Amino acid sequence: MSSGDAPHPAAVVQAWSALEGPAALLSSVTYEGGFSGLLPSRLPVLDAARACVAVCSLAAAEYASGCDDGGGAVPRVRVDDGAVATAFTSERQLRVDGREPSTFAPLSRFWRTADGWVRTHANYPHHRGALLAALGLRDDAVEGVERALAELRAVDVEERVYAAGGLAVALRTRAQWATHEQGAVVAAEPLVHRERLGNRAPRARGGRLRVLDLSRVLAGPVATRTLALLGADVLRVDAPGLPELADLHADTGFGKRSTLLDLGRPTDRATFDELLAGADVVVTGYRPGALDRLGLTPDALAERRAGVVVAQLSAWGRSGPWAERRGFDSLVQAATGIADVEREPSSDRPGALPAQALDHGTGYLLAAAVLRACTERFSAPGARLVRLALARTAHWLLGLPAAGRRGGGGTSYDASADVTETDSPLGRLRHALPPVSYEGGPLNWGWASGGWGTDAARWAEGS
Repeated sequence: MSSGDAPHPAAVVQAWSALEGPAALLSSVTYEGGFSGLLPSRLPVLDAARACVAVCSLAAAEYASGCDDGGGAVPRVRVDDGAVATAFTSERQLRVDGREPSTFAPLSRFWRTADGWVRTHANYPHHRGALLAALGLRDDAVEGVERALAELRAVDVEERVYAAGGLAVALRTRAQWATHEQGAVVAAEPLVHRERLGNRAPRARGGRLRVLDLSRVLAGPVATRTLALLGADVLRVDAPGLPELADLHADTGFGKRSTLLDLGRPTDRATFDELLAGADVVVTGYRPGALDRLGLTPDALAERRAGVVVAQLSAWGRSGPWAERRGFDSLVQAATGIADVEREPSSDRPGALPAQALDHGTGYLLAAAVLRACTERFSAPGARLVRLALARTAHWLLGLPAAGRRGGGGTSYDASADVTETDSPLGRLRHALPPVSYEGGPLNWGWASGGWGTDAARWAEGS
């Protein structure tokens, strides 16, 4: 079912406006779908997901039309609800030699406390260790953690675990988050922060965009996976002591290369500086300020690399009392009221979105913001800074109108149409196909995910 002649969904208009995209280009977008049961939820998750993919596809088409001669007709964009829903659950679609991926660890879940609920995240060993240390426990038996948390207030758990270096967030309602200091700060920020840094022209260089990817987990890697789809030379850089979860890397590593550098070592830092000298885009997904001590502030990057696009991603935003806290999609859902809204009617247990939609949605918005910034440099020189936060994406989702093409009442959807299998160094991968699509654009990545941290720290030949 096509809706090319229908009014554009409100979420698409809002997202494209946040990117300051030319409104006239929206006429290039066609929507298809009408399947039943896609991303079912109380909140308009499908509307938001569709919007994020639509504006990313449109930004890609806009960039493709002008990257050679500074102009030209923008290719038509097609947004398919089935492809969108499948891609937003890509980590669940993944199979490695037939094996289902491991998603959440046993200690990553909601727990009942003395006065409510708390959500923990302990997928990584250092976060699990911090959680246990905060509770005074020596082993990770679920029963022991359950007993310890049941005796504490949710906000006390939140503060105690964060102080120990772990991750825990008390469940809040929408109203409670709105009156929370961090909630108020987030609500006052734009969905997409865009800023110009000086007016130095980018250094002339043909070929592919070069992207330094200093992001982890899901939202940032989704953004850079999308840029890789569109032809960018993406080099992910991680610290040797912070290994990525294997299945997560398999899902988000398509089209990229992955290397390890310890930026605290002079030799590795020199290598990184050489990479930076040739980069067009730097994507960071660490806590605000975490890279500042290494001299990697946006202003410093813009000074060292003329015309660079700096894209920053965080959980809770750039300012406010929680700005420097770590965070993940599930924790943001708990804090902002989403988990409360999504409760099952028959249970008082907190619910969840049908996908890690904050991560995926923010990832596609971040890729769109990078592409729009790159397009703008054709006519207006200068470095660019774009910033997004999972909590701000949550605020946008919570404020979207409930009406829209929700995927109900149509034909049943078969996800096999939007997955494929590819051989890789990691094994035979079954994976979701990319949802970003425009006329004449790529249909799949150039290669599947390779080993984490196994590539040389250099740009690809010809990029």
